[in-house]
Amino acid sequence: MKSTFLLLALTATVALAGWNSVPPVKSTKANVSVSKKALPAPDPDNGGIKLANGFGALVFADNLGKARHIAVDKEGVVFVKLERLKDGKGNVELIDSDGDGRADQTVMFGNYPGTGMGIYNGYVYASSDTSVYRYKLTNGKVLDTTPAEPIVVNLTLQRQHAGKSFALSPGGKLYVNFGAPSNACQEKDRQKGSKGMDPCPLLENYAGIWVFDANKLNQKQSDGKRYATGIRNAVALDWNKSTNTLYALQHGRDNLNNWGGVFTDEVSAELPSEEFLMVKEGSDFGWPYCYNDHYKNKKFLAPEYGGDGTKIDRCAGKDKPIMAFPGHWAPNDLLFYTGTGANAFPARYKNGAFVCFHGSWNRAPLNQGGYFVAFIPFGKDGRPSGKYEVFAENFAGVAEQGKPGTDVNAGKLDLASPGDAKARPMGLAEGPDGSLYITDSVKGKVWRVMYTAKK
Repeated sequence: MKSTFLLLALTATVALAGWNSVPPVKSTKANVSVSKKALPAPDPDNGGIKLANGFGALVFADNLGKARHIAVDKEGVVFVKLERLKDGKGNVELIDSDGDGRADQTVMFGNYPGTGMGIYNGYVYASSDTSVYRYKLTNGKVLDTTPAEPIVVNLTLQRQHAGKSFALSPGGKLYVNFGAPSNACQEKDRQKGSKGMDPCPLLENYAGIWVFDANKLNQKQSDGKRYATGIRNAVALDWNKSTNTLYALQHGRDNLNNWGGVFTDEVSAELPSEEFLMVKEGSDFGWPYCYNDHYKNKKFLAPEYGGDGTKIDRCAGKDKPIMAFPGHWAPNDLLFYTGTGANAFPARYKNGAFVCFHGSWNRAPLNQGGYFVAFIPFGKDGRPSGKYEVFAENFAGVAEQGKPGTDVNAGKLDLASPGDAKARPMGLAEGPDGSLYITDSVKGKVWRVMYTAKK
């Protein structure tokens, strides 16, 4: 009897206080008052992935299609963006109506594929390669009758790095990635001996982040403002509320080995770095003129512009990354964890960063790399306070080096081709109870990661 009264009291507290100030309760339910059931148990095998000690995972949804970014609203409804249409639709709404921890209702909407997904001020935002739309949420849902409101429109369809990933700030700003439709701004893209165009004309409209008004309809690129430049392609973007700052991770360029000499195949597999960027207004990170070497912790002049692996030249004044990773791991999403709710992770994860490494397309002659989720602790100065840790791995379903929860050179695995990977981690989102959601881009699996080692 006592336990019944306690549970009713907790439920009432939740209803009055809202998620952000709730003491730990058993579980959450989408669009239903707090469930009387216990926090869902993880799958026996954690849905096939390996996690840091103290964590478990269950498969929230599966076979959605080629999933990209993900967002979860305050009611626990999950929204997933698809890279390709499924049944003519590109956005998926997933609802766990019975509180068992798994989606049992699926709603499809939007007739365009793309990458970006986010939630702000009662709207869910989704992007195609040429536009960003928003949908009004009604009780946490996008209804069949909800119209798509165009926020940014008529963007040029690029032949590479076309995905319009984005981040939303509490101040109503929409930050959109405009990836460069080029590897290194050469006169002939990716061709041996082809010099870089100087100045690079692509910097006018690409290779940077543009900022728009998140509440204004029908904006063109010219209505926005170039916020930062010299970023080849940043699929991973997030706004850090604790520092009130934008962050991104850049995909480094390819084909350093086209230039021979010190740029051997092995060097080209490891360099240039994948860069973790603190993005301020006016930042210039140097693409295409510069590349980052994480071994030497410096930026060097690109070979297309006369670089030989030692020249710094015009790169001396370019903005540097706050952390750098081996080349071609493909960081595809970034999440600063706020850690509130019934399933909040331990305090050390608070305001730290989770990064999805989607996995390389080519690191020959070295092994493939990436295919894991990293955690990076952050200090109050808005910079990493320690080395990255392996938080979740075994997505690819092959032997990987390292132990989750430790600082290792992870992501080097026995995988002949990216096409052999059973899954590839792609998107990250935090649920209202503190759970971490991870998407897979191969078949469209969604994992829900929970902290299971509570006292």
